[in-house]
Amino acid sequence: MSEGYSAALRAAAVGVFGLLYLMGCQSSPEESVAPPTPAERTPAWAQDAVWYQIFPERFRNGDPSNDPTRQTLQRPIADVPASWQPTRWTRDWYEQADWERQMDGFYDGVHDRRYGGDLQGVIDHLPYLDSLGVTALYFNPVFSARSLHKYDGSSYHHIDPNFGPDPAGDRALIAQEDPTDPSTWHVTAADSLFFALVRKAHARDMRVIIDGVFNHTGRDFFAFQDLAENQSDSRYADWYAVNAFDDPATPGTNEFDYTGWWGVKSLPEFANNEAGTTLQAGPRQYIRAATSKWMDPNGDGDPSDGVDGWRLDVAEEVPVGFWRDWNAHVRDLNPDAYTVSEVWEEASGYLEDAGFSATMNYHGFAFPVKGFLIDHAIEPSRFAELLRERRSAHPPRVRGALQNLIDSHDTPRLATMVVNRTDTGYAQPERFDYDNGAIVDLRQNSDYKVRAPTAPERRLQRLVALFQMTYVGAPMVYHGDEAGMWGADDPDDRKPMVWPDKSYDVEDDHPFGHDRPADPVRFNDALFGTYQNLISLRREHEALRRGRFGVVRADDARGMLTYARTHPRDTVLVTLNRSDATHSTRVPLSDSLRRPYEILRTVPKNTAIRLQRDGTALLLEVPGYTGVVMRPDR
Repeated sequence: MSEGYSAALRAAAVGVFGLLYLMGCQSSPEESVAPPTPAERTPAWAQDAVWYQIFPERFRNGDPSNDPTRQTLQRPIADVPASWQPTRWTRDWYEQADWERQMDGFYDGVHDRRYGGDLQGVIDHLPYLDSLGVTALYFNPVFSARSLHKYDGSSYHHIDPNFGPDPAGDRALIAQEDPTDPSTWHVTAADSLFFALVRKAHARDMRVIIDGVFNHTGRDFFAFQDLAENQSDSRYADWYAVNAFDDPATPGTNEFDYTGWWGVKSLPEFANNEAGTTLQAGPRQYIRAATSKWMDPNGDGDPSDGVDGWRLDVAEEVPVGFWRDWNAHVRDLNPDAYTVSEVWEEASGYLEDAGFSATMNYHGFAFPVKGFLIDHAIEPSRFAELLRERRSAHPPRVRGALQNLIDSHDTPRLATMVVNRTDTGYAQPERFDYDNGAIVDLRQNSDYKVRAPTAPERRLQRLVALFQMTYVGAPMVYHGDEAGMWGADDPDDRKPMVWPDKSYDVEDDHPFGHDRPADPVRFNDALFGTYQNLISLRREHEALRRGRFGVVRADDARGMLTYARTHPRDTVLVTLNRSDATHSTRVPLSDSLRRPYEILRTVPKNTAIRLQRDGTALLLEVPGYTGVVMRPDR
């Protein structure tokens, strides 16, 4: 059941976890750790990373025997038709099964779908990820939870049983434990398979980080279940932000009330200490012990068999004092660990104060990229200035490790952003309406386009990918973008992965019955080749990973931008034509860049580009929606 983990090894691990737990209990909630320097908190490897985000339930079903059942769903069983069954992986996304038609519309039943994605599916497709060229994997939550997204954890110290080979056996083991006593913790079959995944990823020189959701839990979380049952007498009475306990004197009424994340009662929030500087001692110590389990599984002081870091959900909604102590604990376990916060706005001071390595770079990358390359709402010079302002807010080492994403499980997919691009009437102009729910959520805007991208729109997607792979920071691809997937905001951005070995139904349904094109769904080999080629380009050129960034020319009249990435041993020039027309431009070269250049890559591939040198400048003719990568002529 627990491959690779003998009873003796498990006993040793439990002993270390118990020691770590006791150490955690002895720490004072008011202790504060000095913020680390960028070199201390941001590992060097993160500057070389090419990230790939995996949403586990929708990546690949590698083991149908562990598929979720109706009993494992988040919604009460009585509210889900008895005919429920896992959804066929290749079905038209908007087509409803018989059991879904008995519910209140597409967006009621879709959250109860399960496709059976699991860890075995990831392990089986590590060769695919290797061939793409990515070097670091970020997993959305993998811990035990009822929802498809797993942000409603029932524990932090076990992998979800339905991600592993023995769900029933795992649940039986978990039931034997005292969750707050690490000496009672078992290594379940799902835990063991996760450790095997980490081992196999490391063997391919891929780093692994996982999602830490330490602001809230699900109602199935062991502490909340006990709290709901025993109220003020619960041993966990101070773990959650309780507004009122049930009054035993009023048996006909339940006054129990608590704070849910953003008002969502299925996500009860942990309580802060009285000073508001950290979490209460109970959850703080439990999180500390769980962190140790995943970072040093056998407790031998060698973290090479554990995860390489964490992505921290809604980080700003947890007190900074907690993060200072937790980040220090993480680096005690592994000085080379990477911790990245989910912060959507400017985060430079926050990173320093809380001790994170980096942040998901929505503010400094995704927002301006949407405004310039997708919407064409700002000119190249304004784009360059926004990049400079937001890049320079971070120390150089942190800049290179920021996660440069354009889409994620929380936003429309890149391809669909392009399909629905607009350059006027922003409700949130500072964000270029990036992920503005009133626009991108079909439940609020039924006119939002759900079709596949056209050929010109795919060219624009390629241009975004080119910039992503040649800009300062670590690029992150949301799984399936490279395969050609499209989709509106959550939940439509969480379609099952499109694979080349599967035959998919044509997508021609619409959630509100609107007319739409009949779009074939298939793996896009040409687009995959573009991502593969651009990732290879980044990995081959140190200038693209660690070099200085400088704008060479912002040609506002033609919608063209030329920039340089320079390193003592390497120089790369990139020109983007974000307009839809062919343009010629003259690019003056500074003394440090003045030399002959040759074309290294074009995006799209094999596009005809005219390149000449005119004294102190380059003369370029570039077709619309095209990028060209150049290097000094050898």
